[in-house]
Amino acid sequence: MGNRTIRRTSVTLPSLDEPGLYLSNVTSLEGGRGRVTDFHYGDIDLRALELADTHLVSGRVTGLRTQRTRLEELRIDSVEFTGCDLASLHWSGSRVTRTVFRDCKLMGAMLEDVTLGDVLFDNCKLDYSTLTRVRAVGPVIFSRCSLREAAIDAADLSTAVFDDCDLRLTEFSGGKYRGLDLRGNDLSQLRGLASLKQVIIDRGQTLQLAEALSAELDITYGEELDGE
Repeated sequence: MGNRTIRRTSVTLPSLDEPGLYLSNVTSLEGGRGRVTDFHYGDIDLRALELADTHLVSGRVTGLRTQRTRLEELRIDSVEFTGCDLASLHWSGSRVTRTVFRDCKLMGAMLEDVTLGDVLFDNCKLDYSTLTRVRAVGPVIFSRCSLREAAIDAADLSTAVFDDCDLRLTEFSGGKYRGLDLRGNDLSQLRGLASLKQVIIDRGQTLQLAEALSAELDITYGEELDGE
């Protein structure tokens, strides 16, 4: 069982290469009695993917491309998603543990009431996404991800880390962010700074936050007026 560690935060990764574990190729993620176990599903183009009341356990999803994706009331344990493009994703009321999203496109995704624990997003695109009431109940890492113009609302990310991410015009509102680790990112274009009380940054990022605050308050500098 491996781990991905960034500074003080360590995510437990899925154990899919253990001796004796065989992943069977499946043609659908809709298993008997709503459960799919020890599986590999991939290299598939779908017009629409709709899953509800499903439990995915110990598997790999690779190269899945969809035009429309709706996921409701899912439980996902020990699963790797690699190279997936889940367009128009609407994901709600689900719990995800010990799971990796690597090189995935989740552009414009809508996540609502999704609970995360031991989850890694590695080199993923979540631009223009909306994360509403997303809760990190265990370690969560966003590494080398793009979240341009994403909106994070009423979330609890107190055990999360963003590292080397694109946070241009990413907006935080409401929620709990005490302990959120934002070191290793350019914070100069963040939005919703009033919500980010007691987060963790490096001293060198203080000027970046000042720049972000100036933009958010639409400040006019006196020197500009004097020069008119």
